[in-house]
Amino acid sequence: MNKTAWVFPGQGSQTAGMGLDLVGHPLAQQRFATAQRILGWSVLEVCQPPAENLQHTRYTQPCLYVVETILADLYSEHPPDYLAGHSLGEYVALYRARVYDFETGLRLVKLRAELMEQVSGGKMVALLEPDREQLTALLAQNPEVVLANDNHPGQVVISGTPAGVAAFLEQIRVKRAVPLAVSGAFHSPWMAGAAAQFNEYLQPLPFQDAQVPVLSNTDPTPTTDGQLLKQRLLNQMTTGVRWREIVLNLAALGVTQVVELGPGKVLTGLVKRTAPEVALVNISSL
Repeated sequence: MNKTAWVFPGQGSQTAGMGLDLVGHPLAQQRFATAQRILGWSVLEVCQPPAENLQHTRYTQPCLYVVETILADLYSEHPPDYLAGHSLGEYVALYRARVYDFETGLRLVKLRAELMEQVSGGKMVALLEPDREQLTALLAQNPEVVLANDNHPGQVVISGTPAGVAAFLEQIRVKRAVPLAVSGAFHSPWMAGAAAQFNEYLQPLPFQDAQVPVLSNTDPTPTTDGQLLKQRLLNQMTTGVRWREIVLNLAALGVTQVVELGPGKVLTGLVKRTAPEVALVNISSL
């Protein structure tokens, strides 16, 4: 039997004007109003072109969560057999799996975004077409650099101290190295302080068992166990995004179609480079 997975993009997929076409829908109106009450600012105003604030983490992540959860609720064709999200997108996947409600997820995302924006002193760089054997060897030799994102066979992101990353780039053979415009070393052990603060808020929250199996960034195997999904969510802040493995596991589970719900086509592009036989659909607007 053919199976479908829904996937949700994270930071970097945001676009000016996203979500504005949803404003006339009653469900969206309710969500935007609820979001403004929780956030203290308007998602619609932040997304309005030229949307300069949308590039700041504290705004980016809540805006993506709100827009993507609305799309997830409005899209009813091909209900998912599996769910996954890239970094911030995992919070949307857990919402769609009914692990928690919209407001609980938004409060988590708000805190996460604020904590991440406060982190400084780190660096992240995307590496295109790295030598995988050399990459593994250099990571083992350099304690100041970790693999933050394993996106597809030809693209990874490293995270670490500025000095460590600079030394790493002098040694690694890649087609291109692209520094990311972020304030800290996200998805790395250098996020431990932020993760500890996040955990104080996270742990008391009730997580229900998922209605649809979720593949997590830190452990790309499907589960419906709410407590396990909570622990994986916490681990995500200090460990890498294993997206390439998520895609390979989805294909092995019999997924023949992946639907990306959110702005842009980043994730379907990554899926195509890892599992080209999987059919791809993009849902980014009403």
